[in-house]
Amino acid sequence: MPIKVQNDLPAKEILENENIFVMDEYRSMHQDIRPLQICILNLMPVKQDTELQLLRALSNTPLQINITFMKMNSHVSLNTSVTHLNKFYHTFDELKHQKFDGMIITGAPVEQIAFEEVDYWEELCGIMDWTKIHVTSTFHICWGAQAGLYYHFHIRKHLMKEKLSGLFAHRVMNRKVPLVRGFDDIFLAPHSRYTSVSNEDIHSCGDLTVLAESERAGVYLCMTAQGHQIFVMGHPEYDRVTLHNEYMRDREKGLEIAMPENYYTDNDCGIRPGLQWRAHCNTLYSNWLNYYVYQETAYTWC
Repeated sequence: MPIKVQNDLPAKEILENENIFVMDEYRSMHQDIRPLQICILNLMPVKQDTELQLLRALSNTPLQINITFMKMNSHVSLNTSVTHLNKFYHTFDELKHQKFDGMIITGAPVEQIAFEEVDYWEELCGIMDWTKIHVTSTFHICWGAQAGLYYHFHIRKHLMKEKLSGLFAHRVMNRKVPLVRGFDDIFLAPHSRYTSVSNEDIHSCGDLTVLAESERAGVYLCMTAQGHQIFVMGHPEYDRVTLHNEYMRDREKGLEIAMPENYYTDNDCGIRPGLQWRAHCNTLYSNWLNYYVYQETAYTWC
């Protein structure tokens, strides 16, 4: 799939070196195609890493996509340069009059803080309310999924005794739903979080359908009936070494942190981890774009 981004976005060169088709603005303007408009609200601290991971995950369908990055106006990012943010990101105020075919709300390293105490919570609530009218389908990731479940359905998160980190097996629960079309019965996906949402609370919500679940990590994937809201509790977009880098970072901080589960060969953090979840990540994002964005959106937004 050709992804259209700004010509000088740093992730563009990396993706091209991986033989991923990234379309520049000039070529996009000369194609008689109505591309999908996808907005990414990037709440992760190192924006460039998440940009690369998500663009890579979105690159596996024949659809043409225009990517717009959104940032919070009520929060100052300390891990991404102001120059990068000003050049490649827009605020909600700048985008709120537009409509998007799809939107991604990423995770954020604020899960140990109560939702209402997060400095941009009020602004995020306004954005999630706006998506009901202005976005065909919204894809929530990790803390973004917990925030969405809390805002839309009043389902609370719970602090766990220790961080859940590693690669976990999940079972597909409802194969007839197109979002998991092409999935194996059992598949792997990364998790990295300190909080969880009760399986019982999700299963008892009549507005949600559970599509994949793990005995160890809980509900992984659920959605509303028409796929207007999709919630992914883990991080399918993670790179091979993202969990490793997080583990090393926490160790260097002196935190008492357990090794990521089922991740390292022989639990040896000196061995490069195997990449065992990329195919299902690609399938998940391709299914979302095809069945819940492309097939559902109008050619011309009213």
